Amino acid sequence: MKISLHIVQFDWPGSPSNIGSQVRDIARAADEAGFDSIWPMDHFFQIGFLGPPEAPMLEGYSLLGYLAAVTERARLGLMVTGVVYRHPGLLVKTVTTLDVLSGGRALLGIGAAWNEREARGLGIPFPPLAERFERLEETLQIAHHMWAGKTTPFNGKHYQLAEPINNPPPLSQPHPQIMIGGGGEKKTLRLVAQYADACNLMTHIGADGLQRKLDILKRHCDDLGRPYDEIEKTVLANVVLAPGAQSPADVIAQCRELARLGFQHLSIMLLNAHELTPLQVFGREIIPAVAEF
Repeated sequence: MKISLHIVQFDWPGSPSNIGSQVRDIARAADEAGFDSIWPMDHFFQIGFLGPPEAPMLEGYSLLGYLAAVTERARLGLMVTGVVYRHPGLLVKTVTTLDVLSGGRALLGIGAAWNEREARGLGIPFPPLAERFERLEETLQIAHHMWAGKTTPFNGKHYQLAEPINNPPPLSQPHPQIMIGGGGEKKTLRLVAQYADACNLMTHIGADGLQRKLDILKRHCDDLGRPYDEIEKTVLANVVLAPGAQSPADVIAQCRELARLGFQHLSIMLLNAHELTPLQVFGREIIPAVAEF
């Protein structure tokens, strides 16, 4: 099982003056510890259960460019890009640029977006959910179109690209991994089966809920003729590695259970990552132990 780090807050002691140096230290510690990938959130305001909306928050793709420069091995993506926040042609160009400059380490995490407050707050159009899903599907089609090297026009309901040139192409082959976040059973998981290389679910729905989502994903794959095993199954969990909270043994046991369900990749929200020691403990005691799960 792979382990990745989900960065979700920037209001550490000393923030905001030390945000740059602190996020650099976190990323380097995760990189050295053997985390598979690093995933900041794609939010402009902080989200409710992590803090007030006015808490510090960085723009995701600018942050990924910085992380690419201060790390060497870990893959880099946003969990997950809000589809209405960036025009898809520019988004594909942005992820491609990240992939080229990072030596082939870019990932495209994407979803239908949900935080209307931050969108309205910054003047970003936020259409109804049905339209956001239409835009998500067209964006996925555009990503495949451009990453296949096609420069013929793309004419969709919402997006029209007259000449989608994307040069240089990504180093990742056949393209940067596409991960769709969310567990919607009729639309999201169908889009995973049709267009994505990975899905991302959340542990709060419990083992039975996770199993149900995977079973539904498999049915979508069967309906579309897509090999289910081609899709990496990833899951997001909140971890507090500290005395009186979770121990390395607890996390290893959690990974074992997730692997039993069929997951290959655990992404963790480690709220005390700024202390760096928890990242080092992951590198010494957890990542090696779960590698064969």
